[in-house]
Amino acid sequence: MATESNTHLLVETLTAQRDAFLTQWTESVGADLQGRLSTAELGRELGELYGAIVQGLDSGGLDGRGENFGEARSLLIELSRNRARQGFTPTETARSVFTLKEVLEPTLTGDDRGARAYLLFARLLDEFALLTTEAYVRTREEIISSQAEQLLELSTPVVKLWDSVVGVPLVGTLDSARTQVVMEKLLQTLVDSNATHAIIDITGVPTVDTQVAQHLLKTVVAARMMGARCIISGIRPQIAQTIVALGIEFGDIPTNASLSDALRQALKEVAQDAEDDVRGLL
Repeated sequence: MATESNTHLLVETLTAQRDAFLTQWTESVGADLQGRLSTAELGRELGELYGAIVQGLDSGGLDGRGENFGEARSLLIELSRNRARQGFTPTETARSVFTLKEVLEPTLTGDDRGARAYLLFARLLDEFALLTTEAYVRTREEIISSQAEQLLELSTPVVKLWDSVVGVPLVGTLDSARTQVVMEKLLQTLVDSNATHAIIDITGVPTVDTQVAQHLLKTVVAARMMGARCIISGIRPQIAQTIVALGIEFGDIPTNASLSDALRQALKEVAQDAEDDVRGLL
């Protein structure tokens, strides 16, 4: 009964003074965000959230996890995702909820009944603030993961060097995830360009150990299965010494010190293939 009385008081107060509370809330949050969000957009967001909170109170009490606050939770999650994309901090996002407590405190804490209602409502807003933080963190993780994938794509280009010849200039560490991306992009490029030769240039790879060599061999095998002959270029003196010291075997895979040498060898083979094709037609 006491809870119903507190809920009724909150609904009555929030409804009667909606415009005044909403204006103060918008101004306070706007000051925290330092003008990085337009007043109109902020007012719309907080106005929808304010209405959903009042509706939730009116229809089901103060349990923030109840179905009556489903719309409010959805709006909070959307608000948090937007803040994360816009570059705001988790604190600034949570403050958008906490500030409502500051707005309501002078009005509700004037007597014992109002103070009790305020404390219950403050707990509800604390739950909502935690929800915004969780949603914010999830969104930031998604953004970081997406950016990492984009960087991986950009760091593994496959370029057409000549008719029937494509190149894969590798820069940085070659790990399992990156090897998979290189394979996929190389195989797709071989299909799209109908290339017969692929040059994998490791000039930008700082070190070659057994694991890196295995990744290179996987890429070469995948390209060979598509009918392309592979050449590895960029074998610097220190890389060659490391490969010998580790006992790494590239088998019959041709290697070159520079990309230009590898391209020269590939073009010779392309020309030879073309000559053999002509002879075969005669």
